[in-house]
Amino acid sequence: MDRFDAVLVGGGIMSATLGTLLKHVEPSWKIAIIERLPGIGEESSNAWNNAGTGHSALCELNYTPQKDDGSIAIDSAVSVNEQFQVSRQFWSWLVEEGVIPQPSSFISPSPHMSFVWGEDNVRFLRARFEALKDHPLFVGLEYSEDPLVIAEWAPLLIDGRAKGEALAATRFVEGTDVDFGSLSRQLIDYLAQSTATVYSETTVTALRRSKSGWKVSLRPEVGFTPEVIETPFVFVGAGGMSLNLLQRSGIKEIRGYGGFPVSGVWVRCDNPDVARHHQAKVYGKASVGAPPMSVPHLDTRLVDGSESVLFGPYAGFTPKFLKNGSWFDLFASIRWHNLIPLLAVAAGNFSLVRYLVGEVFASRAKKLQALWDFYPRPTRMIGTSRPPDSASR
Repeated sequence: MDRFDAVLVGGGIMSATLGTLLKHVEPSWKIAIIERLPGIGEESSNAWNNAGTGHSALCELNYTPQKDDGSIAIDSAVSVNEQFQVSRQFWSWLVEEGVIPQPSSFISPSPHMSFVWGEDNVRFLRARFEALKDHPLFVGLEYSEDPLVIAEWAPLLIDGRAKGEALAATRFVEGTDVDFGSLSRQLIDYLAQSTATVYSETTVTALRRSKSGWKVSLRPEVGFTPEVIETPFVFVGAGGMSLNLLQRSGIKEIRGYGGFPVSGVWVRCDNPDVARHHQAKVYGKASVGAPPMSVPHLDTRLVDGSESVLFGPYAGFTPKFLKNGSWFDLFASIRWHNLIPLLAVAAGNFSLVRYLVGEVFASRAKKLQALWDFYPRPTRMIGTSRPPDSASR
């Protein structure tokens, strides 16, 4: 039985980051990284499966809710921005140390914008700007209600829009677009050159306590010859499958937790003419009664040197916990201790359930109308975008 000082389950950005930290804090440790897919960073960390903002709170309006007295709460936005700045410092240090050869291989400049329409939303964005503009982390934040200025920032937002419509936007030029899949691959390649053993195409079938820590049962997807490794420390960073794995471990802390079968679906456009006219990540405001996860955004994405534009998310339903998961993931996660909490979520958030059902069964025309609200003149995009049900997050 092979023994490791740490076993990291999942080959995404979480395991890659933790493994890199362990490498520098405990350089003598033997580390095992377990990934079910053939490649690294192909699920949540994949560039097409996230917005690439790193959630820096520069444009995400749900981080700055409006209080009953009309003032704007900025605590969450400041906290999230601080955390992202720590990540940037860490990445800068990795570049200086030669761990990452070129920062352009995973991070690139991309202005972050917030865009709203309607008098009430304009007043909200103006108040948000006033609350953030003097904070050290948001110095440089710009605000405009002038359509000509907004058109200079992001032409697709204004082209074809009716004159006289109440509009407002903020922009932070120093925002970034992050390819977490590329970063994950570079970090894990770095670890594999020293003290880490990477098990790709390998599934964790069981986690069992032992006298010296944990026994981790593995099943290779090629050959299916079972193997067991031992370690005092296990980190579960397996995205959607973390719930199922932690349930198998038997730890009492997992009781009461369940998975809600909601997914995000996106429209993607690879037309270079559209991408050329939209060089920003633009977040809007969720509709009245809609959950924060439904905040629409029109994002520039740079992947492998090619630019695309994404719009979404549309709510979707799937019992899979991973894009490459099983249709039985949800059902396999149901236990006696999480059944009541799952039902309580549905009962206590009926408006959310109703919204999700409406979104899932919405017609293609209704789904595209949400895009046209952001992008009034879609002639450049027609014929190049994928229908909403074929580009899932």
